[in-house]
Amino acid sequence: MNRNDRKIRFLDVDIYPVTCEELSAGRSNLEVLEAVIRGGAKIIQLREKDHPSRVLYELALRFREITARADVLLIINDRLDIALAVKADGVHLGQDDLPLIAARKMAPELLIGISTHSLEEALQAQADGADYINIGPIFPTKTKKGAGISLGPDAITPIKQKLDIPFTAMGGINESNIDQVLAKGANRVAMVTAITQAPDIAESAMSLKKRIRESVLSLPSKI
Repeated sequence: MNRNDRKIRFLDVDIYPVTCEELSAGRSNLEVLEAVIRGGAKIIQLREKDHPSRVLYELALRFREITARADVLLIINDRLDIALAVKADGVHLGQDDLPLIAARKMAPELLIGISTHSLEEALQAQADGADYINIGPIFPTKTKKGAGISLGPDAITPIKQKLDIPFTAMGGINESNIDQVLAKGANRVAMVTAITQAPDIAESAMSLKKRIRESVLSLPSKI
């Protein structure tokens, strides 16, 4: 696939699972991957910040094999080199990672997503050519060190109104509060522990996906 193909595929994303083996209730990342695929996920982000490069590369290779077979988009967190090496579909970068403009020069055909924590950061990422952004953290979260103050669901609408690109919402979102996020206009929701720590990951992914899809029916835009 080229970048345009991937951008089109991204528009159909609803649930956006993100890995964290340490917070997966004793299950491996590969077990989580297989389960979210059974639950209907169309994308997954491999996020393991503390893995040595060689270990992450080998894990990413397995993720690429499985996601390619299942027709699921694979995004690598932070590591553009790993994303390119395994022929992933994209890379997700934070505010302190490789600048978007530099990453685009190295990877013209990959999706590049950017974590943003304010309207200003969101608009800057859009201006720099991001394919999508993440807005967060929406609620307090323990999965990201130094995440700072949570934005709250009310932050979603004013940012969405200024965007011409897709976005995800993330940070402390779970079964009990996802409706607050959906009510503010989010139609792609990124989650870690709400999925990885669920007793039945596939069932949880399927249930969350259904709630997002039902909400999207009432939204005027695919962005």
